[in-house]
Amino acid sequence: MTSELEKNRQRLKELLEKPGNGTCADCGASDPEWASYTLGVFLCHSCSGLHRNIAQISKVKSLLLDPWSSSEIEFINSVGNNAAKAKYEKMVPAFYYRPTNKDCQLLRDQWIRAKYERKEFMFLEQQEPYSAGYREGFLWKRGRDNGQYLNRKFILSEREGVLKYFNKNDAREPKAIMKMDTINATFQPGKIGTPHGMQITYLKDNSTRNIFVYHEDGKEMVDWFNAIRVARLHYLQVAFPGAPDSEVST
Repeated sequence: MTSELEKNRQRLKELLEKPGNGTCADCGASDPEWASYTLGVFLCHSCSGLHRNIAQISKVKSLLLDPWSSSEIEFINSVGNNAAKAKYEKMVPAFYYRPTNKDCQLLRDQWIRAKYERKEFMFLEQQEPYSAGYREGFLWKRGRDNGQYLNRKFILSEREGVLKYFNKNDAREPKAIMKMDTINATFQPGKIGTPHGMQITYLKDNSTRNIFVYHEDGKEMVDWFNAIRVARLHYLQVAFPGAPDSEVST
């Protein structure tokens, strides 16, 4: 006689066959083995661990190891990955970086928090920190000579088309000006030695330059990352009018 537990496990297997449920709802990894029974989405093992950081919103279980009740299964059946994405990713901007299973933990963690905790893609006003076209703040920057990290003031101005930083808070002239058409920002936690480490590459006098920065607050760092992306996108939209956003926002 088939037990209730076995019936429910079989039902979960069937739900995985539904369109959208065969990959992780957050990073796209194939064959998810976990799920959030409060959000109604299927997840990979790695993203399920990040969901534990928002335990007040998302409760996760293993599809293979944990017992599932009929009511939990009916709820996840009523939602599923496609419906959840339609809700929580409704207004993801073209410039916003959608992390995959190959990206660093910081990007995936903040993507999950942005979707479910802060609901940034359900309400446009939640995107103000990185979409305003101007950002000013302090980041720890690695010194070129001694490798020490020093707190430096950074200003991103979409109107001027530049990112610049200052060696002193009251300095009138920036130490470096990085033009938006040459900037590329990537997270490099291994190279920089901190999970929030970002490498900014730019051209100066036809030579490639790099600076390495981080901030203790993960959201602050990812907001800077996406602020650079939106400023660069808007610059390229002006430089290449008519080009699809997908081509200029990579």
